[in-house]
Amino acid sequence: MAITDWPADERPRERLLAHGAEVLSDAELLALFLRVGVRGKSAVDLARDLLGRFGSLSALCTASVDDFSTIPGMGPAKYAQLQAVLELARRALSEEMASRDVLDSPRAVRDWLRLKLAGLPHEVFMVLLLDAQNRVIASEELFRGTLAQTSVYPREVVKLALLRNAAAVILAHNHPSGVGEPSHADQLLTRSLTQALALIDVRVLDHFIVAGTASPVSFAERGLL
Repeated sequence: MAITDWPADERPRERLLAHGAEVLSDAELLALFLRVGVRGKSAVDLARDLLGRFGSLSALCTASVDDFSTIPGMGPAKYAQLQAVLELARRALSEEMASRDVLDSPRAVRDWLRLKLAGLPHEVFMVLLLDAQNRVIASEELFRGTLAQTSVYPREVVKLALLRNAAAVILAHNHPSGVGEPSHADQLLTRSLTQALALIDVRVLDHFIVAGTASPVSFAERGLL
């Protein structure tokens, strides 16, 4: 049955307009993006197939164009649209972080990091560089590693902070395993970077671990800084 044949109060678009986007399921939100289904399937059915094929919304959003195009009805054009939507979300959050004290907008930082790092098959280490008002100056991906580990050199982080004239930084990396708990190595690295940056009067405000679709784990909240 086509979505247009559903009762009005059950259609995703009407529900969003009446109650807000947050009330919709992942499949319903994706269906609004897809707009139409394929022969024998509504847009919601097709959205469920996509989520089932990739296992999660995060995995779908980080899929390659070739993998995405294996789903009937999908292709490079729709893939480009999806990536454009994701980049718009990242840029909107980047603008918020650049205009406000990040300590006053922790949700924006977490959401941006999740959009940037969740679902990647390899480990990435990033630094968000902040000015004296704790506004984001820039973000830099410094190191990219294998599924198991990456090498992070304190001197490179210090050089970057000096180059950008940063007053503070937020560190972040992802765990492709999906387990967000800080490892002993993560804690040692954080301590080493904090000590190195302190020598040039740059504060480490937090270190986040992004794992899957869960909210990034904060070292500051865990008392690990």
